[in-house]
Amino acid sequence: MQHTISVLVVNRFGVLSRISGLFSGRGFNIESLNVAETNDPNISRMTIVTLGDEKKIEQITKQLNKLVDVIKVVDLTEENFVDRELILIKMNAEARVREEILRIVEIFRAKVVDVGPQTYTIEITGSEGKIKGILDLLRPLGIKELVRSGRIALSRGIKSIN
Repeated sequence: MQHTISVLVVNRFGVLSRISGLFSGRGFNIESLNVAETNDPNISRMTIVTLGDEKKIEQITKQLNKLVDVIKVVDLTEENFVDRELILIKMNAEARVREEILRIVEIFRAKVVDVGPQTYTIEITGSEGKIKGILDLLRPLGIKELVRSGRIALSRGIKSIN
């Protein structure tokens, strides 16, 4: 089962390396990783997506909590949370497919952020399902390149891990 884990850490060099080392050293794979400063510049939030059963996730959580620079660890999977991902897609935009690309972009409320003589670059933000949906429609039209931000997530409502 896929789990989304939110980790608050002290914002200093080496923390990301120690956390990724913890995963790799124990044979755990990170499906997605996003790290950025919070509203407090001394603290960063990591959103880690990994696969595993409850026992494996419990082991990961306990190991993360043992690290000195880790402030708090929460497995959001069992909670009500909002998650999003950003992707940029560079499309082959030959004359014969330009209208179809623009139609798909409009349907998914995406944006064309760059136009070249033979390419469009599209930006889309959304849930995993929305991202999969637009990619399924755009692939046959000629994706040249894409980059994904990785998932970010927050608990819904007033609950906070800060």
